[in-house]
Amino acid sequence: MVGHALKRALDRAVAVPLLVLLTPLIVVLAVAIKVESRGPVFHRCRRVGRGGRELSMIKFRKMHDGAGGPALAAAQDERFTRLGPFLARTKLDELPQLWNVLKGHMSLVGPRPEDPGFVEAYRAEYDAILTVPPGITGLSQLAFARESEILDPDDRVGHYMNGILPQKIGIDRMYASRRSLGMDLKILWWTAAAVVLRREVAVHRETGCLSLRIPRNAFQHVTLERQRA
Repeated sequence: MVGHALKRALDRAVAVPLLVLLTPLIVVLAVAIKVESRGPVFHRCRRVGRGGRELSMIKFRKMHDGAGGPALAAAQDERFTRLGPFLARTKLDELPQLWNVLKGHMSLVGPRPEDPGFVEAYRAEYDAILTVPPGITGLSQLAFARESEILDPDDRVGHYMNGILPQKIGIDRMYASRRSLGMDLKILWWTAAAVVLRREVAVHRETGCLSLRIPRNAFQHVTLERQRA
């Protein structure tokens, strides 16, 4: 298990250099967002953190100021600014959460902090998950990195609540029971690999083992080759 003090030390050891290194990029993105559309640079989301306490999770704003509609964004959401799809696709909208990590409201690695309404709908299942700090990245974040692309466009919230969220809860409960410093370091490594290589990461739902996901077309190609052999 990861001790709280050790986990906080790891968070600071990684988050501080990352913020320093990424400051030029953060400034460029902030200016681009401000110039491209009216409204604040940052968007604050209500989320549930450790112990059931609410936190204000910071993201770069990728939608038009004051946009309403479903709490979940589609891959090609009409509420996006022109810069929004790029921020969503590259996950650069998540960079400001490094500040949440420094403040101690989040960790680098942990279950994805959820909307209070979603947590309330599965309150009993979340008891174990809420014993650990939420994270910027984690097993469920890697497993559902392309979540916006698979959501039912006609019923995003219903599909998420009944189809995707139960799977994420299962993965996050497994992380909460098995978490260790070694697991956190592996998740950070695979997150970096996913960002650099632009590849999807497969997560074993029972063990938490990580690997590169084989594209479906590549799998079909290998199967055809074997059939011909």
